[in-house]
Amino acid sequence: MISYFNITGMSCSACSSHIEKAVKKLNGINKVTVNLLTNSMIVDFEDNILDIENIINAVKNAGYGATLKDKEKKQNNINTAQDTEIENMKFKLYVSFLFLTFLMYVSMGHMIGLKLPSFLSGVQNSSNFALTQFLLTLPIILVNKKYYINGFKAFLNKSPSMDTLIAIGSGAALLYSIFSLYQIGNALGQGDFSKAQHYMHDLYFEAAAMILTLVSLGKFLETKAKKQTSDAISKLIDLRPTTANIIREGKEITVNIDDVIVDDIVVVRSGQSVPVDGIIISGNAVLDESALTGESMPVDKGVGENVLSASINKSGYFTLKALKVGENTTLSQMIKLVENATSSKAPIAQLADKVSGIFVPIIILISFITFISWLFISKDISISLSNAITVLVISCPCSLGLATPVAIMVGTGVGAKNGILFKSAYSLEKLCNVNSILLDKTGTITEGKPDVTDVITLNGFEKNELLNIAVSLEKPSNHPIAHAIVNNLKCKNIYNVENFESVHGFGVCAKINGEKYIAGNRKLIEKHNIFDENAFSYGSNFAQHGKTPIYFVKNNKLIGIISICDTIKEDSIIAIEQFKNLGMSITMLTGDNKKTAKSVAQKVNIQNVVYDAIPQVKEKTIKNLIENGKTTAMIGDGINDAPALARSDVGIAIGAGTDIAIEAADIVLMKSSLTDAVKALKLSKSVIKNIKQNLFWAFIYNIIGIPLAAGVFYPNLKLTPMFGSFAMSMSSLCVVLNALRLKNIKFNIQNKKENQTNLKELKMQKIIKIEGMMCPHCSAHVTKSLENLESIKNVDVNHETGLAKITISSEISDDIIKNVINEAGYSVLEIL
Repeated sequence: MISYFNITGMSCSACSSHIEKAVKKLNGINKVTVNLLTNSMIVDFEDNILDIENIINAVKNAGYGATLKDKEKKQNNINTAQDTEIENMKFKLYVSFLFLTFLMYVSMGHMIGLKLPSFLSGVQNSSNFALTQFLLTLPIILVNKKYYINGFKAFLNKSPSMDTLIAIGSGAALLYSIFSLYQIGNALGQGDFSKAQHYMHDLYFEAAAMILTLVSLGKFLETKAKKQTSDAISKLIDLRPTTANIIREGKEITVNIDDVIVDDIVVVRSGQSVPVDGIIISGNAVLDESALTGESMPVDKGVGENVLSASINKSGYFTLKALKVGENTTLSQMIKLVENATSSKAPIAQLADKVSGIFVPIIILISFITFISWLFISKDISISLSNAITVLVISCPCSLGLATPVAIMVGTGVGAKNGILFKSAYSLEKLCNVNSILLDKTGTITEGKPDVTDVITLNGFEKNELLNIAVSLEKPSNHPIAHAIVNNLKCKNIYNVENFESVHGFGVCAKINGEKYIAGNRKLIEKHNIFDENAFSYGSNFAQHGKTPIYFVKNNKLIGIISICDTIKEDSIIAIEQFKNLGMSITMLTGDNKKTAKSVAQKVNIQNVVYDAIPQVKEKTIKNLIENGKTTAMIGDGINDAPALARSDVGIAIGAGTDIAIEAADIVLMKSSLTDAVKALKLSKSVIKNIKQNLFWAFIYNIIGIPLAAGVFYPNLKLTPMFGSFAMSMSSLCVVLNALRLKNIKFNIQNKKENQTNLKELKMQKIIKIEGMMCPHCSAHVTKSLENLESIKNVDVNHETGLAKITISSEISDDIIKNVINEAGYSVLEIL
């Protein structure tokens, strides 16, 4: 059983580390993860051995607070707790700075020429001088008492934390100052003014107050900055509408979003957000899905198309049938994935946790050694105390504890904003180390649905008539190739079909207006004893380019060929090129035959191809790569990709793929675009780089700061407790601000307008030298023949020069072009 908890009282990674240790000691615990940044804990435990109360008590006994998360309250009030905390901190800061200003005036004003009131001036008033400072310090102590409560509680529980260092440091300054206050009173009573004057200079009230104020300022700035890191989750939750308009018993009513059930009919008007996932059953609209997919361009949706929760209806009116509601909607799943990713820990975080776990006790020991050493060297308790306190306050391990979680939270937030969902911090870090990318073909590199690429007429048959025949023949069929022909060809007339027969694996036969027609592959044509080497040469050329030729026969005579191909996605070539630029080795895995696989691989510039790959072959291929020391990422979308996704080091599921593939993956791409996989890889590298920067500066800060604070370079360089507390606060703030830089990451992936290799924008020109053209009629004849080829656009034929200039939108064999021109009665001399 997995449960989620809110944790209170944590201030540094030593706290989170101690809570993890305390809970892990319980019998029945499988895994514990405590997140300092989100003040949360995830516990995987055996519910037949443990219950929730046992876990909460273990946290309380460790000196902290714990409550079970309420999912509904969590989603409705995720910002309230942070806002309340910030307002409370503001109040404490106002009080602290107000009294600190007066305290600094009293304690140090005379050093810069400010005149003190007469009742505070001179040795004879030293008791008033000390008592006034004490009274001004008390409000600061009271509003910041949590440092003492949490600090000493943690110390007594043998789990010292950052608060412990603050409490001991400022507490030591406060207690010694109170001691000096009594000594001043005692000296004045005895008339010993020299003793009173000595202890006037041993007052550290301003140091104790300044430490607490500056630490509170640092925590306030840090909390405000951290709040920005959770914006991604907050914005996702804000997208969720609270109500929905549904039709029940013929009437439209408004209900709470949680009361919508599967199969409800939901009404969505212009300007409204889609409340649930569903399928449009009436109407149409232009939907903005940018919050879910990161795609800025609105999309048109009509009857029969799926819509996602949190999409915004920019214009139009439609009703939908609810398919996924509540926690099952796309938006809720996104929120869950982002929350899980930010609550989990990356392996690199273990370094900071281990260091922080032993860091505080070592610092207390160093502080004690510093005090004893300086007391022995200087014989001056004030110098010894000052150095010992500075060691304590400058060494708080906040920056170490924040180094990883803030970067993880910002990184996953940026990913969610761009339609990239990381399921865990582990997958975010692991992706950074990937050096081998494996790509499924169908639905990943290609669109996953067949499309018409070429139409060729034979034996003088008219093109428009061929289109009419093709659509009429294929309309009754349920085969994907038939759907491609029906959906992609524009015809003027659809004929009535009689005696329709579907020959499984071969094609279809039927009669139209009493004429016998056949549409199918070469085997079906040959089965009817129809042989045409010229037509078959066309078909062979299409097959060599990964296309499937469909032959059409009328009364045992071939009348045309239509080629079908699963078209390559517009951005696949861009993404593959980007992967190569990042040093990735790329392999394509496909269940297609060798010829088709090689053709697609050649178009997208992939050298490594595994064809005829059933799911077991895909999984075994990845296993072999891993055994050879490769770190793999598999990108796929189908059920047959699930074993490979699970086997790979990082599984990346195309968002439009099956639920099984998404479940097996570590990362989900909402837009079904390979370029988003590139973005995920770049984001991972940026996040891990940011974490390493944070850890480096956190360690360097302590390595430099502790010797300085201990007085190693005294008297040339000496730090005061006030400067130490300021430096500590700033180090934590710097770590958070450095992580926030990730929000401005630029992926630098060219779009289709900028990239010269984009398939849709790809323009290839050919110049054909033709022999035999004598007049404009010849030019027109050649032009018409070339225009019959779907791959050819913009034909320009000149009979005077004997040249034909053509622009092609997709690959086509020179042999096909030659055959078409030869059939028209002319000869091709050369194709340039």
